[in-house]
This record gives sequence, C-alpha cells and structure tokens, in this order.
Amino acid sequence: MGKRDVRRGSDAGSGRSRRFVRGLPALMICAGVALDLLTPAVVSAVPLFAAAPLIAAPFFSLAGTVRVGVTSILVVLGIRISDGALGRVVPVTDLLTLVTVAALSLVINRVVRRRNEQLASARVIAETAMRAVLPTPEDRIGGLLVAARYEAAQADEFVGGDLYAVADTPFGVRLVLGDVRGKGLDAVAAVAVVIGAFREAAEQELSLEGVVQRLERALAREGTRRGGFDSMEGFVTAVLAEIPSGSDTLRVVNRGHPEPLVLHQDGALDVLSPTVPALPLGMGLGAWPDRSDEWTLPAGSMFLAFTDGLSEARDAKGAFYDPAARLRGRIFPGPDELLSALTDDVRLHTGGRSTDDLALLAVGRPARGQQERRTTVKIVGRDSG
Repeated sequence: MGKRDVRRGSDAGSGRSRRFVRGLPALMICAGVALDLLTPAVVSAVPLFAAAPLIAAPFFSLAGTVRVGVTSILVVLGIRISDGALGRVVPVTDLLTLVTVAALSLVINRVVRRRNEQLASARVIAETAMRAVLPTPEDRIGGLLVAARYEAAQADEFVGGDLYAVADTPFGVRLVLGDVRGKGLDAVAAVAVVIGAFREAAEQELSLEGVVQRLERALAREGTRRGGFDSMEGFVTAVLAEIPSGSDTLRVVNRGHPEPLVLHQDGALDVLSPTVPALPLGMGLGAWPDRSDEWTLPAGSMFLAFTDGLSEARDAKGAFYDPAARLRGRIFPGPDELLSALTDDVRLHTGGRSTDDLALLAVGRPARGQQERRTTVKIVGRDSG
C-alpha cells in the first residue's frame, strides 16, 4: 500500500457515505411506493414518505428539501387518486400529516444551515487565533534548516494545545515544542503564555535552564491571575533545545515530554533520553532543578521533536506508533521532507483515524553544498540502491 492510499481510501469512504445520504430520501419514497402497492390498504406507507424530507432536511439545501417534500406529497396524492380513496378521512389525514412534516423539514433545514454558518464562522475565528499564536517558522533560521507541522485530530478542528517556536538568539538557535493539557480557548491562552515567555526569555537568559525557569514562572503568574491551577489547564509537557552558532553542540531540557530524536545522514538515529526525568511545566510543585543534556548535531543531521499525538497514535490493533523504529535506517534530504514522510506514515499506521493533535518540529544542520530547498521525495532506505 502506498503512502497516499489511506488518504484516498478515506476520501472514497466519505464519498460513498455522501452518495448514500443523498440517495436515501429517494430510497424512502421508492420503498413507500412498493409498500403501498404490495400490501393491503390498511397498511400505511406514509411514515416512509414522511421520512424522506426529514432525512433531507439536515443534509440538503433548502431547494433540495423542498423538492423532496413536494415529491413525497405528489406521490402520495397520485396513489390516493389512483385508488379512488382521496375523499376518505384516513387518506386526507395522511396527506395533512405529510404536508405538516414537509413544512417541519423546512424549519429544520433552516435551523441546521444557520447552525452550520455559525460553526463555520467559529472555525475561521479559531483558526485565525491559532495561526496568530502559532505562526509557521521561517525555512532557514540562524543557518539551520527548519520545518514545523501542526495537524488537528479532526480535519475541521483548529484549536488545540500543541505549540512550537524557534528563535535566533545571541546564544544560538533556541526552540521549544510542547503540549498543553486540554483543548479550546483555555489551551490557546496557555500556548500564548508559553510562547510569549519563551520568545522573551530566549533572547535574555544566558542558559537554557534559565529559559525553562522563566516559562515556569510565567505559567505560575498566569495561573494565579486566572484563579488557580486548573484554570491554566494544569500543566505543559515541553522539550527545549539550544544549538549554539557555529557549533555541533545540541543542548536539551525535557520537562515530561516524549523524547526527541537526532537523525544522522547515514540513517543512524539517537533517542535523546534525559539523564534525570523531570516533571512537566506548571505542576506547581516548587522549583525544579533543571539540567540540560548535551548531544551532538553534526552537519547533515536533523533534530526532531514531536508531541504525543505522534508517539501515542494507535493502529487498528491498538499498537502505538514508534517514531524511532520507523525512522531508523531512513534517509531524508531535509526537515520538510522528513515531516512530510512522517505525517504520511502515521496516517498509514492509524488508517487515518487520529484521536489527538499532532505537532512536529525538525531542525537540520545543512551539510556542505546542501541546497536550501528540495522537493519532496519518497523515503529512501539506507540499503536501497
């Protein structure tokens, strides 16, 4: 199966569902005609005819709902005329019931359309707020290649608690990737606090540990201002990194976050496990003695950080996605290609069923002569010809 097959399969399934829903009102009318013709006169098919406009109301346009309702009424009227039963009390009552249901379906259609318009407006506002809080970083920062991705668990959902930021500072390139507990506007507020504090602290603090403590204090102040621990979503898992200018040193502080990776240009991979595990930010349990771990980021290698939307993605059997196992032995031209391949691969693993937001941040140290931008290519195995 190709990397795009899951997406195509999901689109095909969605298309079949839409076609089924579009054809269901007609199916109800046909079933009503068949029931009326094949059963005694005491058996009424009016419920099937009445179901047609009610099914159409939330899915069809106003004109489409009107057409379905009028069709149901005309078909029942034609059947009653052909039976010569139009003047009887029960057929007239059935027609009046059907007219009432058709009119009610128009009211339902209007309410649903208005609600959809309100939801669409809310989504646009939410997306705009998220884009403002979480802007896409430049492709090249401080001589390093940078790529970032944010994917909501639902295609039409934009408000989440995942965050990332990259800053070129006097101390080198500094970055943060984190995950706020929860969703919604409260999560966006916490994201804004963390990113705002990071951008200020990254320019001023001499050490990466100092940056982390500034984030801790910013969350504590905001939690106090908002009325306590739970009002700021409780805690934020985060990984912060620093890459000094002109050096292959990589410093990392991990506060309860999934372990980032370093991918080397020969396909080797390092899992950056912290020397001393630490609690997430904002736990309110006093000062945490942060200590950064040092690694190397040679030319041609890439640093990859991700939220648990990647590492906790499950397949149909409940198995977690293991980014280290999936990426080890693979070679990518640059960060953008890495993230493209990774998002395709996790969709393949989950079958397109995501339950959590996903944020990815990749930073690469270009090798000598490496182009700044390359087109996306397929994953190449280390032993591939």
